[in-house]
Amino acid sequence: MIIAFFIVIVLFMKFVDHSSADIHRFVTPDGTIIFTNLPNEKGGQIVHREKKSTVTKKSSKAGSLNNTFNRESFMPLVTKKAVEYNLDPELIKAVIKAESNWNPYAVSPKGARGLMQLMPSTAFELGVTNSFDPEENIDGGARYLRYLLEKFNGDLNLAIAAYNAGPSRVEKTKSVPAIPETMEFVRRVMSIYTGMPYFYSISTNSFVPNRKEITQIKRIELEDGTILYTNSKILF
Repeated sequence: MIIAFFIVIVLFMKFVDHSSADIHRFVTPDGTIIFTNLPNEKGGQIVHREKKSTVTKKSSKAGSLNNTFNRESFMPLVTKKAVEYNLDPELIKAVIKAESNWNPYAVSPKGARGLMQLMPSTAFELGVTNSFDPEENIDGGARYLRYLLEKFNGDLNLAIAAYNAGPSRVEKTKSVPAIPETMEFVRRVMSIYTGMPYFYSISTNSFVPNRKEITQIKRIELEDGTILYTNSKILF
């Protein structure tokens, strides 16, 4: 069975302050061609370059997501919490990579903080008193991830979606909510976690590995002004 290819290219999203509008073309070892604007991919050919704005962005006091941090220094913590909460350490790494790019001082526009981007209310519920402390933050994020996996019966798609959008939204739809930010987050985490490109399957209401390239990219403008360039047939 041929599975359709899905890649969403986000040119402007208020909730992602580190995205780029440069579009890169990558070819994976199995011949899959990927078009993406994610700035953390290695190599690739730029097929469309973003026109730089003359407006200077204000830098966060907590640091920029574009900064380079020594991720190896956090590996003992990740391993420790993975064992403690019976999680795959690679899953914790994937969430951290997607959430903060290993920046322990990252602060999102919505106020999420630290490596695993805990919202203040979530941190409070988890007993995390200092979200900028790597051990506290990773401990809280790992515990929350374990809770969500148990809540959604081990369904990784739903647990990751709930980590981003909140469990109530996932419970309501019983699937990954059709929220661009959440769908992109699940796709990104799954891709990082497995090392394979993922796309959204309408038939299964979940993200599955990509098997086939569809190169026609369309421009979609959402009601909130978000501009998407995508080669998926899914409607948000």
